[in-house]
Amino acid sequence: MKVYSIDGITPVVDPTAYVHPTAVLIGDVIIGPGCYVGPAACLRGDFGRLELKKGANLQDTCVMHGFPGTDTVVEEDGHIGHGAVLHGCVIGKNALVGMNSVIMDGAVIGESAIVAAMSFVKASMDVPARTLVAGSPARVIKELTDKEIDWKSAGTRQYQELAIRSMNTMQEVEALTEVEADRPRLEVGIEGVVPKYKT
Repeated sequence: MKVYSIDGITPVVDPTAYVHPTAVLIGDVIIGPGCYVGPAACLRGDFGRLELKKGANLQDTCVMHGFPGTDTVVEEDGHIGHGAVLHGCVIGKNALVGMNSVIMDGAVIGESAIVAAMSFVKASMDVPARTLVAGSPARVIKELTDKEIDWKSAGTRQYQELAIRSMNTMQEVEALTEVEADRPRLEVGIEGVVPKYKT
């Protein structure tokens, strides 16, 4: 990872968290235990504090930032999909933000809520707990079932396991020039399938 202090404030990364070497952490950034931060993620804590709490993940190419004096927080077991932008918002415990979504300043995503992929959550929107929101601008589509929340939690556990796998086995290597005979496949358990939401 690339880590930079600014104005004397240095990012903090718990020893049990995994931050990919291409991720960038600047200033007032706090990465909690068991977190996963993916390749090319950018956490720019040069105005306000950015925090990932225990077991949260922030996937590839995500951006976290905020206005001066604000906190941008992903609560425990929060799950931030590829390419999402979080700006001065709070993502509640066990909530999911789908790929390429944008969450604006002052928005609060409730506990165990899901923001569908490519959604735009307006500034100061309060997303109720256990709901699915979607669209641009996002609106509440439905309440989530226990099964849908269980599916979300299973996906987050996979990222918590990925943090451990990455710390234990990921290393920079040279690419092979051809596929080996009997090339092994990754043996990663898949819990459940992608739920189909009725809108």
